Amino acid sequence: MGFVVVSGLSGSGKSTVLRTLEDAGFFTTDNLPPELWGTLHDLAQARGLRRIAVTTDARTREFLSALEDSYVRLSRRQEDLRVLYLEANSEVLLRRYNLTRREHPLGDTLLVDFARERELLAPLRSIADTVIDTTSMSAKELSERVLQIFRLEQDFHLRLVSFGFKHTPPRDVDMVLDVRSLPNPYYDPELRPRTGLDPAVARYVFQDQPSEDFYAELRDFVRMAATRAKTTGRHGYAVGIGCTGGQHRSVAIAARLAEDLKDLNPEIADHRDMKIEAGT
Repeated sequence: MGFVVVSGLSGSGKSTVLRTLEDAGFFTTDNLPPELWGTLHDLAQARGLRRIAVTTDARTREFLSALEDSYVRLSRRQEDLRVLYLEANSEVLLRRYNLTRREHPLGDTLLVDFARERELLAPLRSIADTVIDTTSMSAKELSERVLQIFRLEQDFHLRLVSFGFKHTPPRDVDMVLDVRSLPNPYYDPELRPRTGLDPAVARYVFQDQPSEDFYAELRDFVRMAATRAKTTGRHGYAVGIGCTGGQHRSVAIAARLAEDLKDLNPEIADHRDMKIEAGT
């Protein structure tokens, strides 16, 4: 089990690091006093959680007197204990605070607060395995650095949802595709009760070259949109594929996309309306 303590100056990027670790499969907790590190470790171990990340910083200043003892006790139980400390120069921190309009946890003038915070967190910095200066880093660069440090990978998933327009499009997708122009198996009495997962239905949907050309352009467009989302740091992209009822064409398209776009870790989250239509 891995246990990571993230600390550092306010505005240095701790929230970005915590989100990055959470997306990489860590159970995360923000603003945890050192005295509770061991308790969380034991609870996580009992529940089979393999990766834990917590932040401890100036917001827990009333509890930092227990830092050294808490760290020593946890290190005896947890071999893979890491402390990551973030910092940046005061000018950059000031600019970040002016953008967010947040109040510093120490509540004085910002430049005074930054100096006091550095002093307050000095014990945490002294035990850090890794110190990152985020002065010239973007959030994306910091996220990539953290993944590199901990040898992690953020999985990207292409989520596919088939649906019927007559049941309304899904609201939780990034893009909706209309495949109602493809040949409709509904008009074949033998195929009508079947679904797009049936090979005969799929052959009907892709029966001619115009249908194949339409699918090829749709597939390439989905690949482009999902790849662009991935390069911006997103960890998933959702596409809704709709036909009239959600039983034949949309199901066949979603199934074929899942096969053809395997490099994007596709998952068919749901053939949302297939059972509704098949049961009518």
